[in-house]
Amino acid sequence: MIVNIKALIFVLAIAAMVFLFGKPLALLFGNEPDFSRRRNVWFVLTVTAFLSPNFWLFTLVAIPVLVWAGRKDTNPVALYLILFHVIPPIPIDIPVVGIKTLFALDNYRLLSFCVLIPAAFRLRRQKDSTRIRGLTAMDFSIFAFGLLQLVNYVPPDLPDHSILQDSATNVLRRSLLFFVDVYVLYFVVSRSCNNRRAIVDSLSAFCLGSAIMASVAVFETFRSWLLYTNIGQRWGIPAAYGSQYGVYFFREGFLRAQASAGHSLSLGYILAIAFGFWLYLKSHVKSRWHIAVAILFWLGLLASQARGPMLSAVGIYFAFSVLGPRAVPRMVKAGAIVALLIGAASLTPFGGRIIDSIPYFGQSTDRASVDYRQRLAERSWELIQLHPFLGDPLAMTQMEDLRQGEGIIDLVNTYAAVTLFYGSIGLVLFLAVIILGLFKAFRARQKILRRDPDLARLGDCLMACLFGTLFIIATTSFVTDSEKLFYLVAGLAAAYAYLGKVSERG
Repeated sequence: MIVNIKALIFVLAIAAMVFLFGKPLALLFGNEPDFSRRRNVWFVLTVTAFLSPNFWLFTLVAIPVLVWAGRKDTNPVALYLILFHVIPPIPIDIPVVGIKTLFALDNYRLLSFCVLIPAAFRLRRQKDSTRIRGLTAMDFSIFAFGLLQLVNYVPPDLPDHSILQDSATNVLRRSLLFFVDVYVLYFVVSRSCNNRRAIVDSLSAFCLGSAIMASVAVFETFRSWLLYTNIGQRWGIPAAYGSQYGVYFFREGFLRAQASAGHSLSLGYILAIAFGFWLYLKSHVKSRWHIAVAILFWLGLLASQARGPMLSAVGIYFAFSVLGPRAVPRMVKAGAIVALLIGAASLTPFGGRIIDSIPYFGQSTDRASVDYRQRLAERSWELIQLHPFLGDPLAMTQMEDLRQGEGIIDLVNTYAAVTLFYGSIGLVLFLAVIILGLFKAFRARQKILRRDPDLARLGDCLMACLFGTLFIIATTSFVTDSEKLFYLVAGLAAAYAYLGKVSERG
């Protein structure tokens, strides 16, 4: 318990500094009552999580606090995003008499039930012509992919390798969870962010929460101490989730930070998207603080040592530069800045080791990881050819030779995983929401480019993050945060596209 209190003290001290220095920046995009309420809720939930002996005591405090804050906040999406990773997303099964479990509850689902679903009901009652009304092509693409997931039941990869059979009860459970985990998030984001201020307030809230995570990550790496691991260990982590949670992974002698993300890859993904959001927000910051924020995100990325997200962040930066005005000079400037930063990092022991660990770029190419990905790609392609259209829900049973030491088959490429289980039809339906988001955002951006350059740059930011998301999911499994961020960015793109249409009418 003493170790947990020490970790709590460090987390609170780091967060207090971030909130103190981040407040002037946050108030550029939101209002003070919302900022103060979100900050206070963050502190209450963090303290409760560290001191609660079990998850259910935490929920006893969290549920009324989240419901109250969601009703008070002028932008529930921003509240959701600043609390997105207030604690690690540790799934705890809800016990029910007569069956083993109802479903697992974690921070994501708590936020969905307490913040997003009430916001969705309020939106349904509003008669607002400035937001999307009815269902769009993006909505139908999400529903279609969700329906395919219900039809093609993919059994979980259990430690004992048993194959669970589907049932009517399980179909209802999976339908509910698809609605709670995926569609509610997309619906509220795409309908609630119906003006420029709501969108930038949401981006700002995400960046503020990510700045706390980046600061914690830097501390974790240099102190070789994961601050949040004791929470899950006290609450009792399910075996399927706990095989890697809280494990101290080192690369080139440095601890891979996790902060409250639960995994270093998750942390890297979050910080890469936060960096992409900040590329737009920084244009509204007059002081030099915008450089410090960007550096903080990159220090967090380096602390996570997540190579895919780091390359994705570079890609987001280049995409944002290409999409903006004066693309060629911006590209040259972006290339010079990236080369300078890589050169400077390579001169430091920490940065040099990270660069050396990037496959095909550094001196130490981490052949085990590269070889595994190549074997996974080859085996996936063999199996995809056997069931090219609708996939094979039992494909995992034919990949036992790819099971790693942690006891899992790590499907580190989302495109391969989707095509394996749901075929090429599933891949098209899966990607349709992002492709449609890109198309709609680009069309809206082109129409408002001359009339409102700042709103056009907001579109450039969202499109760059969409491109970055497409790259990131090629290097990681589509679970927890990657799924949430996929539909979050798609929802923001849909909201932006409709905002462009409304502004054109005005």
